[in-house]
Amino acid sequence: MNKFVENYLSTNRNTFEQVSSFIYHHPETRFEEYESASYFAKACEEQGFLVERNVAGIETAFIATYGEGKPVIGYLGEFDALSGLSQKPNETSYQPLEKDIGHGCGHNLLGTGAFAAACAAKKYLEENNLPGTVKFFGCPGEEGGSGKTFMVREGVFDGLDAALTWHPSPANAIMSLSSLANYQVSFKFKGISSHAANTPHLGRSALDAVELMNVGVNYLREHIVPEARIHYAVTNTGGISPNVVQANAEVLYLVRAPKVAQVDSIFQRVKKIAEGAALMTETEVTIDFDKACSNYIPNRSLEKILYKKFTEVGVQKPTDEENAFAKKIWNTFTDGEKENFLDPMKGFGYVGDGSEFAGKYYSDSISPYYESKEILAGSTDVSDVSWVVPTAQLSASTSVLGTALHTWQMTTQGLRNYALNGMFRAAETMALAGIQLFDNPEDLQNIKEEFEAFKKANPYSNPIPEGVTPSKLHEK
Repeated sequence: MNKFVENYLSTNRNTFEQVSSFIYHHPETRFEEYESASYFAKACEEQGFLVERNVAGIETAFIATYGEGKPVIGYLGEFDALSGLSQKPNETSYQPLEKDIGHGCGHNLLGTGAFAAACAAKKYLEENNLPGTVKFFGCPGEEGGSGKTFMVREGVFDGLDAALTWHPSPANAIMSLSSLANYQVSFKFKGISSHAANTPHLGRSALDAVELMNVGVNYLREHIVPEARIHYAVTNTGGISPNVVQANAEVLYLVRAPKVAQVDSIFQRVKKIAEGAALMTETEVTIDFDKACSNYIPNRSLEKILYKKFTEVGVQKPTDEENAFAKKIWNTFTDGEKENFLDPMKGFGYVGDGSEFAGKYYSDSISPYYESKEILAGSTDVSDVSWVVPTAQLSASTSVLGTALHTWQMTTQGLRNYALNGMFRAAETMALAGIQLFDNPEDLQNIKEEFEAFKKANPYSNPIPEGVTPSKLHEK
């Protein structure tokens, strides 16, 4: 089995590298990944998958299916990029491009790695004439869009027996932490414009309401659970003329906490603050729910299989040329980033004090597997999949130690040979884990029993209300 997958990925390496390169060079933001989704779907068809497009009412979401019957193993792929993170690849200084969108979270690698794993698992079923179904899910809008949560709400993942995915990072580890649930909500204030000098008493400032709301929320921070986070961005200041009382202003809030119920409780208080700000300024406020996601639920039985396969695949050793490049990237970090280089890795499941990395620029070991009770100070829409399907994730090293996600340094490394090697190690690991479930029904039974026990004690409710639809970035 191991040799089969290794040989398959090696033989088809050029095909998958071309996929990653296309996605990298065609960066698109959430729910507008038209070129990427079309390219991916066509690539799936060329590999013998049957593709269903426009799933869950999302133009750029698709499902690629091969085989029939049980078990049904799914691989989750992402391909959206980030605004403001363009970068000329393979450079060691910040060189943004005219179209300022880039893969600062490595989703060109993430999507392609999951696709390669699905193809390898498909080929194994095909060659061995085995029953079972492989599904590759094209999942748009992870960055600020919660695409998978919308897909879960529409039943897209129903019938899956297990789901596997991964994420690029500086770490080699099983992503065993839970995560923060969140709500993203827009608050739009409407007032009355007026001349700010001649008739200010006739105006009612929507911008004042936004500012008062933000001040009120800042006072709230002391009175919420310490793991919670509240972020905001003023998305409409009402114009650029100070001599006009601003009649319209808007602020976008992102509220996070370890559980959806905690997020909702905080959100209800934030709403009251917004209503109070409107009352104080005699303005009106409209509240638009944008998106949400739950906290991640690790499946320990599936994680252990994934970890075993990861250790069998092993790590990569950087070349002298790669180390020379890495040193230059390392030198772009601030003193604080260098001192805290482990921080980007801990959320991906790394366990240790970093001593094994002394004198190195890349991770060349796999972190011990640990059933962590800690919480990643971040959110992912994979979480909602994990509430309806047993799910496990890994991270494979694709970038220099200390590289934070959502940075130009992450973008510039997205086509490096080191990053591609990490992508193929992740693909090999996920393919082997999926094949193990096809070959060993007892392992899948253990996974499902753990999942069912959790589900029985923790009923799931999708955090995105009916009627709320996915929003493109330019619409906000």
